Amino acid sequence: MIKIYDTMTRSLRDFVPIEENKVKMYVCGPTVYNYIHVGNGRSAVAFDTIRRYFEYRGFDVTYISNFTDVDDKIIKGAVEAGMSTKDFSDKYIAAFMEDTAALGIKPATRNPRVIDFMDDIIRFVGDLIDKGFAYEAQGDVYFRVEKSQDYAKLANKSLEDLVMGASGRTDEETARKENPLDFALWKSAKAGEVSWESPWGRGRPGWHIECSVMATEILGDTIDIHGGGADLEFPHHTNEIAQSEAKTGHKFVNYWMHNGFVNVDNEKMSKSLGNFVTVHDALKTIDGQILRFFLATQHYRKPINFTEKAIHDAEINLKYLKNAYEQPFSEGVDEAAFQALQEKFVAAMDEDFNTANGITVVFEMAKWINSGNYSAEIKAQFAAILEVFGIVFAEEVLDAEIEKLIAERQEARANRDFAKADAIRDQLAAQGIKLLDTKDGVRWTRD
Repeated sequence: MIKIYDTMTRSLRDFVPIEENKVKMYVCGPTVYNYIHVGNGRSAVAFDTIRRYFEYRGFDVTYISNFTDVDDKIIKGAVEAGMSTKDFSDKYIAAFMEDTAALGIKPATRNPRVIDFMDDIIRFVGDLIDKGFAYEAQGDVYFRVEKSQDYAKLANKSLEDLVMGASGRTDEETARKENPLDFALWKSAKAGEVSWESPWGRGRPGWHIECSVMATEILGDTIDIHGGGADLEFPHHTNEIAQSEAKTGHKFVNYWMHNGFVNVDNEKMSKSLGNFVTVHDALKTIDGQILRFFLATQHYRKPINFTEKAIHDAEINLKYLKNAYEQPFSEGVDEAAFQALQEKFVAAMDEDFNTANGITVVFEMAKWINSGNYSAEIKAQFAAILEVFGIVFAEEVLDAEIEKLIAERQEARANRDFAKADAIRDQLAAQGIKLLDTKDGVRWTRD
């Protein structure tokens, strides 16, 4: 049985879906005002790998990941670029789709956008006001945090600690709130900003409300899994829980999952720190599958360091797997031995999607294949396991000239013309083709 580390309970729990053999999964997507950085890419890769493993294990996954296309940064960027906010967002949504495709990330079942859910958001906020969980103040609408049961439990914080941290705030917005911790559901429009008409005047949504609305509208009041970066535990996911459960009266999420950060020199990669590398730029010098392999084969909850050596190691390891995948078939393969390795792989991955342990088993498989154990059936099963990590190797076909040279070398060896055989080997080596003579015949790899 698959076990998931649930951030809410801080424990490993058996995964029991709401519907048998189905997974309803919502993962927070990007705010589309710039290219995503490698840290954002890590989250996208981590949850894509988790989705792929669910599918490998036979689950039908509905995977929703949103685009935040209404935001202060978007408004500012659009003004500076002389574009409408929609055109500005469209530009970076297209870039996101291009960059994630290069990382081998499967398209989401649906990528909802905030601007398409404005009526639903306004109704949601109205319901919270009607139930006494929210209030209007000078065109803004705020959520009453004190009415939320176990607020901030997800982030392991108490309301008392948060109140102490918020004491002494004197800014204009805080003065409008009943409690400094209350968060915005709806913001009144400033002059010249994009806005929508509402019962509280023209304005736009607060950040947190959008995900609650899109998740519940598409997946229902309760969903199986909600994921995102560890930095979203508080306040974003905390506020999602408060407003969703206040509105519906039901548990919002059964399993909360959060991925670790990508670090540069052991410091979190982020736009605010200025130490980020965009995926768009990284792909100019790093093959997308290599970058994907680096990101996918670390346990999703652990931080990882983005270094040249780590990328180089990923390239070497990926090439090793590629060479194993391209081995010729042999006879008399003990397929039961591969089945035992498959079971070992499943046991590793069932333990909270431990890709680090899972990929170790994949290398055991590759070593076993390289020792002369390969068949069409084994290749198909090996390919299915590689796809969990987003690895898809194109079938290599030797061109006719190289095939001819290999056949000539075999003939020369049969005729004991070793000088000619060695010359052909050297000629092939110059073209990046390495030959391996085994008991089952000639094997080859491409450097």
